[in-house]
Amino acid sequence: MEVKKTEIPGCFIVERPFFKDERGYFSRAFDKEILEKYGMCADIMQSNLSENIKKYTLRGLHSQKAEYAEDKLIMCTRGKVFDVCVDVRKDSPTYKKYVGAELSEENGRCLYIPKGCAHGYLSLEDDTQTLYFVTHNYVPDSEECYSFDDPAFGIKWPVDDYSKLVISDKDRHHPYIGD
Repeated sequence: MEVKKTEIPGCFIVERPFFKDERGYFSRAFDKEILEKYGMCADIMQSNLSENIKKYTLRGLHSQKAEYAEDKLIMCTRGKVFDVCVDVRKDSPTYKKYVGAELSEENGRCLYIPKGCAHGYLSLEDDTQTLYFVTHNYVPDSEECYSFDDPAFGIKWPVDDYSKLVISDKDRHHPYIGD
């Protein structure tokens, strides 16, 4: 696995190598030792799988508060997504900045989201699936959510018209960070 720092402290892009032959491929999805070597938390408590039937399905932006905050390692196991990490830590030098990365089954790229950052993604193909490894069990009452189109973040989602989005009512009505 190759680990690359991003502009946001604690956020990394993890490249998974593939070993291919006539049967298909093999790739390591998780390596505690490598994550810890780069200062990432590898105490995984949950693993979540998300299916997105339609292209332009948008999920997010979500994070967890205080003692329920979680680190996440996200990968795309089928199809392709544009995944974002938004720094919502008020004391961070990169507060309100984001990192975006294209994750796909083909490129094997993962995005590591540190505690205190919000996460969201947009499916770029039909029949897309993501796998998350998280360091805390989900606690619904501790969820903090932000609008995907908040101008304070300036996320450049790879879709030319937001009316094409497949988005839950909940995610469509999150507040802006300043509200």
